[in-house]
Amino acid sequence: MKRLIWLPALCFLLAACGNGNPGKEKAKAMNVVLKNAPAAADMVVSYKKAAIPDPGVRDTSKKVTKEGEISFEAGNISEARTAIYNSLTQLGGYIAEESEKNNSDNNRKEYNISARVPAKSFERFLSGVSSIAERVDSKDISIKDVTTEYIDMSAQLSNKKKLEERYLDLLKKANKMSDVLEIEDKLTEIRSDIESAQGQLNYLVKQVNYSSLDITFYARELVQDNGKTFGYKLMSALSGGWEVLGVMFFGFLGLWPLWIVLIILFYMVKAWHKKNKANDGEAKNSLPQ
Repeated sequence: MKRLIWLPALCFLLAACGNGNPGKEKAKAMNVVLKNAPAAADMVVSYKKAAIPDPGVRDTSKKVTKEGEISFEAGNISEARTAIYNSLTQLGGYIAEESEKNNSDNNRKEYNISARVPAKSFERFLSGVSSIAERVDSKDISIKDVTTEYIDMSAQLSNKKKLEERYLDLLKKANKMSDVLEIEDKLTEIRSDIESAQGQLNYLVKQVNYSSLDITFYARELVQDNGKTFGYKLMSALSGGWEVLGVMFFGFLGLWPLWIVLIILFYMVKAWHKKNKANDGEAKNSLPQ
């Protein structure tokens, strides 16, 4: 902010030097600007306050990242989800992403969870997730050694910080305004590189400290058929046949008065035939021999 204030003032005063005694006015203008400009020592203090601490002693211990994927079928999808959440809470992990969908192609409802768990508890968490499954479809675990990458990134960050210190020393010794401005520009560039390197190193450390496990689990459910498969047509035909048979049966019961009348008529006709047959027999017997 100070730099933005005194630079326009410098331009204005230098332009004003064109009137009157050029040498005398120019000297006066430069004195005013330099008097109000921030001292190089103040700039150094400002940069040091914003500086990112140097990591110091390099950590050369082995660094590994663990990533895994597991897919399984669960008897109860809600209970499986609750069990995963409880396990993460106990182990100090967290959910990074979660999604739910109905997969009509595979005739199932799916949950996808991206979990992050402390590296020391990864095996325990994986074992707990596997125990929830009724059937594990796939499981893939990868371990990557990132020790060399970690050391290289730490060294690069340290070198950038040392370079920043050298430019801060030059800023203390700078007497010309052009030198101060040039050094400030270089310090800004170095600071940007330092922040970028620090961010990458922090991300790598997080990957080492927290392992990731992508979990896919599902429960099979009946999904309505589109009516084009042989199985659907067969089931529809059988179901339709039972419906027709039911209609016929209950229709038959609904005509019970008619069936009673027909039964009575049947027995009446049968009795009449029997009686006529008996009369015919008696008539034959009464005829002379």
